[in-house]
Amino acid sequence: MGLEVGIGWLTLMMSVSLIVLLMAGLPLAFVTGGLGVLFLFVFGNAHMLNILPSRIFPFMTDYQLSAIPLFIFMASMLERAGLIEKLFDVIYRILGGLRGGLATATIIASTILAAMVGVIGATEVTMGIIALPAMLKRKYNPEMACGAILAGGSLGILIPPSIMAILYAVVAQQSVGELFIGAVFPGLLLSGMYILYVTARSYINPSFGPPLPVEERVDMMGKLRLLKGIFAPMLLVALVLGVIFTGVATPVEAAGIGTFGALVVAALARRLSWIALRDAAITTLKASSMVLWIIFGASIFVGFYIVSGGQQFVTDSLIATGLGPYGILLLMNGLLIVLGMFLDWVGIMLLTVPIFVPILKALPFTGLFGMTGVDAADISLWFGVIYIVNMQMAFLSPPFGYALFYLKSVAPPEIKMSTIFRAVIPFMMLQAIGLISCIIFPQIILWLPGLVYGGN
Repeated sequence: MGLEVGIGWLTLMMSVSLIVLLMAGLPLAFVTGGLGVLFLFVFGNAHMLNILPSRIFPFMTDYQLSAIPLFIFMASMLERAGLIEKLFDVIYRILGGLRGGLATATIIASTILAAMVGVIGATEVTMGIIALPAMLKRKYNPEMACGAILAGGSLGILIPPSIMAILYAVVAQQSVGELFIGAVFPGLLLSGMYILYVTARSYINPSFGPPLPVEERVDMMGKLRLLKGIFAPMLLVALVLGVIFTGVATPVEAAGIGTFGALVVAALARRLSWIALRDAAITTLKASSMVLWIIFGASIFVGFYIVSGGQQFVTDSLIATGLGPYGILLLMNGLLIVLGMFLDWVGIMLLTVPIFVPILKALPFTGLFGMTGVDAADISLWFGVIYIVNMQMAFLSPPFGYALFYLKSVAPPEIKMSTIFRAVIPFMMLQAIGLISCIIFPQIILWLPGLVYGGN
């Protein structure tokens, strides 16, 4: 029999110990797993020992999780096929004659890459290497150039096929296909807002985004010839997303199709080799292992807390604030943004989603300002997309947003960290507008899944 302690004190001890060990630089997976086992041993009982296998085994046998290594391998092969460089080159030559055209090309290329890659780090680093020097060479405002790369690259976690969406679907027991489809309009909305911002700012102040010199522009026939170079990868994206959206294949089967297609695209680009295959496989192994270890560790930690009465404690504490359903949702989003400054998104999801989703499902979301509300059956889907939009803000949040350091690692020496911090502010404001829009107008998320799946 473990020691008796109130849930309030247990919450405090678990939170403080987690923060202290993470600040000490220890890996998240082993911190959460180790603390979960320790608290289970000290404060638990024999019955709670069943938490260990009962929390881990379902993840080990979950069919949907097998899509994660497949999509990561697909992304790795497309990256090694030189696709990102080619895609940016094509789009910037087509749009370069416009004011802010290179920044717009960066965002459009990132949006398309999001549908191919679905991994933020790869997009941010590669676009930082390719697009940032190109914009700085042509006298673009450094803050707008950095902001366009950071904001565009963060779309990889929202626009399907998104690794984050797959994991959320598993944790929240939500359909992956519905979540993919629900994320399409919010992703396009944010991408469109970014493009509108950089274009408007470049036309208001031409020095922010000057057009390409006339001698560097391409005529219409040249633009059409350029499009041939990205036909195969674009067809692959359309195929992968098409079979998911039409219900022909599950996301896992689509990931298998995409993986084979990525090998074909790499072969067509004459970049398919044993070295490329080995490097892509190692990248996949490392990324997948990291995700799974964090899943195991965080599941034990959160599982013990929930069994100890933590779920009810958090629910009672939130309801006691008197904020109402939308106030509680706002409070949760604020907490997610703060956590995103310090933790990896996988850890945040495993620590918060199992607690937040049941609370939200029990609350009535009847609509704001006379707008349509959200049915109880759709709350998990609705919050899932809101959560992913929020994580985009977390990736960009100073001082510790991951995307900021991805870009700094490849930026020229003249780009200071303070410049990158300032660069993300207007784009984070646009993300906040997108987040609020998805809350006030839930049909931005729910309309397309309802149309495809015949729901509400």
